[in-house]
Formats: sequence, C-alpha cells, structure tokens
Amino acid sequence: MSDNNNKVLNLIGLATRAGRTVSGEFSTEKAVKSGKACLVIVSEEASDNTRKKFANMCTYYQVPIWFFGKKDELGHHMGKEMRASLAVLDEGFARAMVKQMNINGGSKYEGQ
Repeated sequence: MSDNNNKVLNLIGLATRAGRTVSGEFSTEKAVKSGKACLVIVSEEASDNTRKKFANMCTYYQVPIWFFGKKDELGHHMGKEMRASLAVLDEGFARAMVKQMNINGGSKYEGQ
C-alpha cells in the first residue's frame, strides 16, 4: 500500500474518532440526502450496483464521490467490519482526503 493511501486511511480513522464520518449504505445515503456529506468514499471493491447507486445520488446532490480502498481497509480504519461506503461530514477532513487521493490513488467519479 502506498504512503498516500495510508494517509487517506489514517485521515478516515481520525475523522471517525472525531465523529465526523458515517458509514454503511443506509447512513451514507442519509448523510448525502440530508446535505451533511462533504465527501463520499465508496470502496473500489463495492458492487457495480452500489457504485452506480452512489454515483447517481452524489451527482444529483452535488457531493464529490471517490472510489478508493478495499472494504476491509476502510472498515479497519473506522474500527468496524468491512465497509463499502462512507460519508465525511467535515469540510476540512474532506479536503485533506481529496488532496491525498489526487496525489495517488482513488478515482473521482466525474458523472455524465
């Protein structure tokens, strides 16, 4: 795993400990629809269905979405089981994660 991937995962861990993330399909969806999500991260291993669902939702609600990391990595850094999706509820954390993913790893969904 590259250093920058580790930085993103560590930021996810920090944001989680600060109470600034939600994870799991239902909570992530709720955060997007309620306007609380600053960033959505969906695992690169998520099913096509999940990827499409969140891509469409985030495009509609104008929330940046990135495909990044493996389910067990995301879950591990959040202190949970495997996670296919999470929302970051803090602009500062979101910006820091996007910066790291831009440098190396993750793919931003650009929408249609």
